[in-house]
Amino acid sequence: MTNSDSQTAPVLQTLPGDEVRQIMWRFAERFDLQMAVQSARGVARGPVARLVAAGERNNHEWTEAKNELLAAFDAAGLTAAFMEPELGGFIAGPKNLAVALIAFELGWVDGGAATCSLAGNLALSPIHERGTEEQRTAYMSRCVPSPANSDGPQRGAFCLTEPLPYVGVDTGVLGGKIRVAAWEDGQEPVLQVEKRGRFITNMDFASFVVAAVDADDDRIKGSCMVILEETDPGTYDRGAPTQKLVHQLSSTCDPVFNLEVPANRIVGGYDIVDGVIVPRFSHGQVIEAVFQRTRVTVGAMSAAKLLSAVEPIIRYQRTRFRGGDSTPGTPRHDLGLQMKEDSLQRLVDVWATGEAAASLVFAAARLFDRYDPLEEQKNQTLTAQGIRGARAQFRTLRKMQTRALEYLELIESAGHGADDERLSALEGDPLIQFLVQDSLAQVLCPACKLWNTGYGANMMREAVSLMGGYGVTEDCPGFLPQKWVDAQLEATYEGPEAVQRRQLSITMTNALFLAQFRGWIRELSAMPNGPAMGAGTLAAAMELWDWSLQYLQGTLDADGHKLYRDQRHGVTFPMTDALCWLLASHQMVLDVTELSNKGEQHPVVASGLPGTLQFMRDLCHVQAARAAGEVGRICAELVYGYEGQAAEGSRYGATPDESFDRLRLHLDRSLAGSRLAKDRAATALSRVMIPEALDYPA
Repeated sequence: MTNSDSQTAPVLQTLPGDEVRQIMWRFAERFDLQMAVQSARGVARGPVARLVAAGERNNHEWTEAKNELLAAFDAAGLTAAFMEPELGGFIAGPKNLAVALIAFELGWVDGGAATCSLAGNLALSPIHERGTEEQRTAYMSRCVPSPANSDGPQRGAFCLTEPLPYVGVDTGVLGGKIRVAAWEDGQEPVLQVEKRGRFITNMDFASFVVAAVDADDDRIKGSCMVILEETDPGTYDRGAPTQKLVHQLSSTCDPVFNLEVPANRIVGGYDIVDGVIVPRFSHGQVIEAVFQRTRVTVGAMSAAKLLSAVEPIIRYQRTRFRGGDSTPGTPRHDLGLQMKEDSLQRLVDVWATGEAAASLVFAAARLFDRYDPLEEQKNQTLTAQGIRGARAQFRTLRKMQTRALEYLELIESAGHGADDERLSALEGDPLIQFLVQDSLAQVLCPACKLWNTGYGANMMREAVSLMGGYGVTEDCPGFLPQKWVDAQLEATYEGPEAVQRRQLSITMTNALFLAQFRGWIRELSAMPNGPAMGAGTLAAAMELWDWSLQYLQGTLDADGHKLYRDQRHGVTFPMTDALCWLLASHQMVLDVTELSNKGEQHPVVASGLPGTLQFMRDLCHVQAARAAGEVGRICAELVYGYEGQAAEGSRYGATPDESFDRLRLHLDRSLAGSRLAKDRAATALSRVMIPEALDYPA
């Protein structure tokens, strides 16, 4: 950028504040969420930060000092945030965005503390999502700090994983067993539950556990999840602390259970069919409903790590040479390492990744806030029609996919000759609305978990490297090395990368998702401020990805099998990675557009809006260019990498036609201006004002 350009361009005055984030992440009108954010921040940058600074991460045991976190969570209202108001909570309606924001604030300082807070929600999630009404009322009311719970709230643990070799390998493989211990005529059956857990959070203080078990008795069918209490007859052994290198501010143990429990502890209840206990939900159905939502919060922790690194890195870079031979007022003293382009541009990449990760995760959280009531409506509608059971519901919904596609087509043509009466009818059908939102949820959830924790962990290494030798010291400002190693564990939480890619490889080919994806391409291409944000670049990358997916689905290899098929992970998995880049960048563009549309209406944001918008648009452009580069590389490798091996009968023939070359050339040319945007963003970083010191201890 020339000197004249830098003098006339709007300047980023300060780091984006709460008011900017509230607009971008769509909770400017939600006072309850704003208070939850402030409460979580107070705990994170107070008690949590002091524990990290005091070295409490240097031991595996759950100490008395760490235990004080639980009281801090209770006092700040974080424990009750997951509950309904009638059960002692304070946030009405769906709480996915609320929980994600709390995870973000706690993860800004320490991932282990965030996990400690959220693990209680994870324990309650099976009960909340699939439990009976009696189970929900009983356990969620017990877990709220209130006068009714004079001994303090109960706390739970979620026990899914088994000891090696099964831990983290396959959640469908269960070593835990359930049998009938006693079953007298006319009485509730009593069950014997054996379970050995591995890497179970909250076990040092959990008074109940929700455990996944498999039937080991002819009188019980299939698997289920069951609630175990520490007062049940038998063995409730919390186990030895796990020797973790990360997340030491969360309690993690390898427990052992051998307990007798009444059959009404089966999550979701059961039926008796021909003398056999049949759980209404298998353990797989329960964890599917749970992980569909809780993966999002893990992605929020990774986004927070990246964005929290920006201020400490700027401070380190600027003060690198102070106290030496530098003279105040000289570039060496005032800018330090920021005299050099490399340090600034690498920080731009870190910041852009953090913004995109946050945009993706909060978009997913808001989606689930819309999705939850639709799912409830769907269940009520199908039950009223006499359609019960997962398979029967699946068959019914599959038959409605054509109508859902029609609905999306009518939306596209609304105001241009669309059948408004038909559109209104489809819009009022809860099953149609559920199908449309479900197609997005099944993609955004694994995408934010895969990209945020996977690529995010790689970029945390980059952030640490920007701190020089300071980055490998225990007292590094911002706790960056601790966040880097924590990110490695979070990448495996609730399914490692392969699990997320596997799900995405199936859900991203859903015709309903692809119809909406193609609508995004048209919207990006028509955006008024699109060129300034790289929207055209992103649209070109999306178009290339879409074409490549169709090509791979229609091309046969030398053995006559489709290149894109179930177990061909060398093809399907790279395409999921490419999609994640697109989704993150797309949501970032939408968030900056929201700030552009509503920022002027906010009295605090309006004064510095031109500089903030210029910087955010430049970050969008940088991220869109990076996403386009990744998509172009991956698609070219797959499309041309199998050239000459395709069999006769392929839809596109053995060799890609000129369509791919045309799209790739268009993509490359759309990168025009992206490096200029990076230069402007780097210059802004060298001038932005930051506080004198971090607002939590070193």
